[in-house]
Formats: sequence, structure tokens, C-alpha cells
Amino acid sequence: MPVSKELLEYQQVDSQLRKIELELASSEERKKYMQAKKFIEVAREKLESQEKHAEELRNLREELTARVAETTKAIEEYDDLDEMLEEGADIAFYKKNAQTLLDKLRTVKSELARLIAEVTSVSEEYKKFKEQTIAMQKQYKEYSEKYKAVKNARAAEVDEITKKLAALAKKIEPAILERYQQKRKERIFPIVVPLTGDYCMCGFEFPKFHMSELAGGNMVECENCRRYIYKP
Repeated sequence: MPVSKELLEYQQVDSQLRKIELELASSEERKKYMQAKKFIEVAREKLESQEKHAEELRNLREELTARVAETTKAIEEYDDLDEMLEEGADIAFYKKNAQTLLDKLRTVKSELARLIAEVTSVSEEYKKFKEQTIAMQKQYKEYSEKYKAVKNARAAEVDEITKKLAALAKKIEPAILERYQQKRKERIFPIVVPLTGDYCMCGFEFPKFHMSELAGGNMVECENCRRYIYKP
């Protein structure tokens, strides 16, 4: 694939556009905007998950509370144990039952206490995350406008460079320009670079058997960084 003066000129002009793109990408306005955008993208799903978990915990708490009440009521039936014994009831049997119920009540109360602590923790986490979400929504709105203003401030400059590129593109073989643009999308830049000694700009030593391919102004793709190499 031949290298041309027009292609190198195109890349030189394109480097001006890339410089602006990098400056915009590294701007504080964009960083804040993207931070809020990414947060908001996952916030809804996380809030829904937390709400679902909280609902499950509330249902379990109601179930345990009902079990406590049920067990307490069963224990209350032994309040008249003395009267039952006077009527000849088996004391060993009733003591065993009463102890079983007491043990069950302690277990359920312990589970309930742990659950209440978990509900409290989940509720606090949900509240905190919701506050963060509201703050990020405000940040998103604020920095979306600020980033838009920053881009608009460079719009005329970008437009001028884009027109120059369009004019130069007409002088370049479409297939070559298409490959250039594809590598540009892959964030490879510069795309066309001269061979320095036997090395590509990435530090990869160019294989000797490729040297003949560079003759006559041809370009060869670097095996390491995938840039196009030509011999100046």
C-alpha cells in the first residue's frame, strides 16, 4: 500500500483535530459529566435491587414477629401449670414442653434481633445511596451543560479543521483512507510513521524481510502497534 504526500498532509491536519479531542476529553467538565453519567446508568438498577432486598427483609421480620407472638401465646398457656398439676397432670411432660417453647422463643427473638439490625443497615445504605444518586443527577445536569459549552467554544475551530480534512480526503485513495479512519477509531495515532533505523516508533524492530516491501514508497503495518510504517 503506497504512502502519499496527501495522506501525510491529511494526518498532519488530523493531528490538530486529535489535539482538540484530547483536550476536551481531559477537561474537568467532561470528567465530572462522565462520572455522573456512569453513576446514573447503574443507579436505577441498584436502587431497585436494594428496594427488593429491603422488602424481603420486612416480610421476614413480620414472619418472625408473628412466630414470637405465637410462641409467647403458647407459653402463656402454662400460666395455670399449678392448677394442672393439682388435677394430676404429668409435671415432667409439661416442664419439657415449656422448656422447648422457651428455647424456641429465645432462638426466634435472637433471629429477629439480627434481622432488625440488618434491616437498619440496609435502610441506611439505601438512604445514603439515594442521596448520592440525587447529588449525581444534579452534577450530571450541571456538567452536561458546562461540557456542552466547552465543546461549543471549540466548534468553529473543529469545523475549520474538518473542512480541510474533507478537501484533502478527495485526493486520497478511498481504500487507504478507510483503513486510516478505522485505525483512528481504534485510537491509534499517529497512524502513518517513518521507519527510524530498523525500528517503529513503538520500539518494535522491523523484520529484515519486510524491508523490500518498503521500497518504492510502500507502507507496511507494524506487527506490534499496527501503525503503518514507511521508509522516508
